[in-house]
Amino acid sequence: MRLATLRLDGTTAAVRVDSDTTATVIDGYADLSALLTDPDWKTVAERASGRTVDLTNADYAPVVPNPGKIVCVGLNYGTHIKEMGRDLPEYPTLFSKFKEALTGPYDDVIVPEYAAAQLDWEAELAVVIGKQAYQVSEADAEQYIAGYSVINDYTMRDYQYRTLQWDQGKTFEKTSGFGPFLSTDYALGSRIETRLEGEVMQSATTDDLVFTPAKLVDYISHIVTLQPGDVIITGTTGGVGHARKPARYIGNGETVEVSIEGLGSVRNKTIVK
Repeated sequence: MRLATLRLDGTTAAVRVDSDTTATVIDGYADLSALLTDPDWKTVAERASGRTVDLTNADYAPVVPNPGKIVCVGLNYGTHIKEMGRDLPEYPTLFSKFKEALTGPYDDVIVPEYAAAQLDWEAELAVVIGKQAYQVSEADAEQYIAGYSVINDYTMRDYQYRTLQWDQGKTFEKTSGFGPFLSTDYALGSRIETRLEGEVMQSATTDDLVFTPAKLVDYISHIVTLQPGDVIITGTTGGVGHARKPARYIGNGETVEVSIEGLGSVRNKTIVK
């Protein structure tokens, strides 16, 4: 099953995506963040019979627009770890992104000129939590995952490396395209790619993860309770602009497309002003 949050009639609505061109409104839920707080969210979505929406020109909001927590994982693909000159980690490297950093999967990304010197892409698989999880084992973790989506962990490298803490370069306002769908049926191993102006920058498969979604749910839930609608962003693969020689960054007017086979794509044009 595929779910999404659409901007409709001046507000938003949770929808079940029935085909590439149609979706059904899930009445009573303003977005997927609201839907996931219902313990029976999956049954509610499956049985939804609201009005039909044409997706041809749909306006997609961030797929889960109001997560209580966004937990990001750094250095979690073997290829990216190697290009950054590091050893495989024993434990996940965790940092945060705030919900204000999220934007729709096809929205323009507006970047302040003072933060535009080293704009970088990071294709990532996002994991969305479906029920409260505390001290959950890796073996049981899949039961706590609602589904998966696509996100660009858009990064201002100069801000990121001003200090040893990365958050400040990862959470600029409305810069991380997130969506378009949440899929409840995704399995690791499909192609993950980034294209800058159509040119492939990153290309790998999601089974190159050092710490799988199940391992991350295990690890993080032994630190803090994960709530329905929380998001784990699982890290990026090799090919980021900052690691290239010479480095390559996103320019004003350039479009970044991040795609994961089976989950769709986010595509955001960068506008500096």
